[in-house]
Amino acid sequence: MRPIDGAADYCYITTLGRVTGRPHTIEIWFVLRGATLYVLAGSGRRADFVRNAMKTPEVTVRIGSRRARELRATARVVTSEEEDALARRMLLEKYAGADDDLDEWGRTALLVAFDLVHSEVRSS
Repeated sequence: MRPIDGAADYCYITTLGRVTGRPHTIEIWFVLRGATLYVLAGSGRRADFVRNAMKTPEVTVRIGSRRARELRATARVVTSEEEDALARRMLLEKYAGADDDLDEWGRTALLVAFDLVHSEVRSS
């Protein structure tokens, strides 16, 4: 089993449409800590992928290239202040320099966690 590339710039999260039931994939910035992947949703709970994941939390995640394997994960909105602060800091550090206006995004976007299925995870 190949390790997960937490240094990759993007991950791809596939949710099931809350109305159609069809798969929907997004490309998004992420950070990986252990077996949990974190993303910030700029549109908060209104973001389609968030609304889909809250209806059906079982998703798939692919990190890096199209040839990377898909991992199963369970989505959740982060509610712990400690986990929230750490993940936001990690995201802002990872993408510092990518855009000058990340401070507001880092403060106001909704933090969503994807807990990867442990049997499929081997960190790099």
